[in-house]
Amino acid sequence: MKKYFPLEILDHSHQKVCIPSQIKSNVKLTKIAFGTHMIETEIEQHNRQSISLSRDIAEKLLLPPIKIPMHLFIANETVIIGPLVGVFTSGFTPFLLRPIGERSLFFAKLLSVKKSVGALPFIFGEQHINWEQGTIHGLFYHLDGWKTYEVPFPNVVYDRLPNRKTERQTSLRLVKERLQSEYMIPWYNPGFFNKLDVNDRLQQNENINTFLPETYAFSSFSDIEQMLSKYGHVFIKPMNGSLGLGIHQILFDKVEGSYFCRYRDLTGQNKLIKFSTLESLMGRIFKGKNLNRMLIQQGIYLLRKDKRPVDFRVHTNKDEKGNWIVTAIAAKLAGAGSVTTHVKSGGVIKTIEEVFPEIEEQKEVKRKLADAAIKLSEALEESMEGIIGEIGFDLGIDRNGAVWLFEANSKPGRSIFSNPQLREYDLLTRKLSLSFAIYLTERAISQPEEIFK
Repeated sequence: MKKYFPLEILDHSHQKVCIPSQIKSNVKLTKIAFGTHMIETEIEQHNRQSISLSRDIAEKLLLPPIKIPMHLFIANETVIIGPLVGVFTSGFTPFLLRPIGERSLFFAKLLSVKKSVGALPFIFGEQHINWEQGTIHGLFYHLDGWKTYEVPFPNVVYDRLPNRKTERQTSLRLVKERLQSEYMIPWYNPGFFNKLDVNDRLQQNENINTFLPETYAFSSFSDIEQMLSKYGHVFIKPMNGSLGLGIHQILFDKVEGSYFCRYRDLTGQNKLIKFSTLESLMGRIFKGKNLNRMLIQQGIYLLRKDKRPVDFRVHTNKDEKGNWIVTAIAAKLAGAGSVTTHVKSGGVIKTIEEVFPEIEEQKEVKRKLADAAIKLSEALEESMEGIIGEIGFDLGIDRNGAVWLFEANSKPGRSIFSNPQLREYDLLTRKLSLSFAIYLTERAISQPEEIFK
C-alpha cells in the first residue's frame, strides 16, 4: 500500500511519528525507515493528511531539510517514507555551481520534478559513498541551487552513467554489484544496448521481427554486394555507436555500375564520394578501421519531406504502475547530404503535425509508431537483463507505410526536446523516470522475488 502525503517536522516534540489514520496495518507499527536507515519508535495515527516526524527522528534518519510530499509504504511493522532515489553517474567537478559539468543542467531539470512526483532524488558517484557508515554525501537540487547532504543508501538507484567507457570501469561495476547484492537495492536502466545484440534477441520474437531490417555482423565484401543487389543501399554502423557517429551509407547505381558512399568526416562535413568498385570504396573509406566491430544493415527507402528522409524518435517510459507508455514522438528530417537525421549532422526536429498536414495522416502515423514502440519495449524488457525503465527508439516508416526499427537506446538523448512544441513531453519523461522508482520501491517491499529474480 502506498500513499502520497506532505511531510512535516515537529520542532517541539521528541520520539514522535504520526501518520494518517486512513493507513491500515494488521500489526502494530513500531519502526520507521528512510532509505536503508531504520529506527524503532512508537507510531501514532492522527486525523491529518500528513506525515509528522519530531526533529530528533528526522535527524536520526538523516532526512535532508527539503520540504516535499512523500509516499508512505507499510512493510510488516515498519513505516517507510520515500522513496529516496539515488541517481548514479560520473564526471563530477569540484564546483558546486556545476557539479556534473555540462550535464549539470540536465540533472537539475531531472531532480526539479521531485515535488510533483513525491520522490526525493539525489546525484551520487562512487566517491560519495561511505561504505562503513552506510551513507552517501548526495547532491540535491533544491530552490534553484545544488546542496550536499548526507543521506542513507537509497531505496532504488537510477543509472545515468554517461557512456560505455565509463560503464566498463571496474570500480563502478563493483558499486552496482555491491548495492544490489548486499543491500538488495533495485537498480534500473543499467547498461547501453549493443545494436547487433538487440537485433539478435528481438529476432527470436515473431510478434516484432517484422520491424527489424536485415542486419549482420560484417564478415566479407560479398555480404555487402548481396545486400546492395537486394536493397540498392545499405548502412554500415558501429555495433556500439551513438549520436550517429561512424555511420556510412553505401549505394549502388545499377545503370552506371558505380558505388557511392555517404558519411560525415572527422571535420563534421557531410561527404558523398563515387567509386568504380566496392573494393576501392572499402579500401579508402574504411582503411585502418576495425570492420569486425561493424554491422551491415538493410537500407530502407523512407518517407520524405521536402525531398529529405524522415525518421522518428519515440520515447517510452514505465509509469508508476509498471506499465509501458509512449511519452514523446518527434520527427527528424535529415540535413542536406547527411547520412543520418541527427541534429549535429544538420538534422531538424519537427512535430508530427509539422510534417504531416492532414489530421488523419497524423493520427495514423502516431498510431503506427506508438504500437510498434510499445511492442518493442515489452519485447526488450523480456529479452534483456536488468530492470529497464525507459527506452528511446529510432524508427522509420517506408514508402509503403511499414515501420522499421533502426536503433533502441537505453539512455535516450534529449535533443528532440529542443523543439519548443515538445517541451511538455520533456517534463513528462522526466517525471516518469522518477515515478518508476516509486513502483520499484513498492515491489521491492511487497514482492522482492519479482525484482531480484
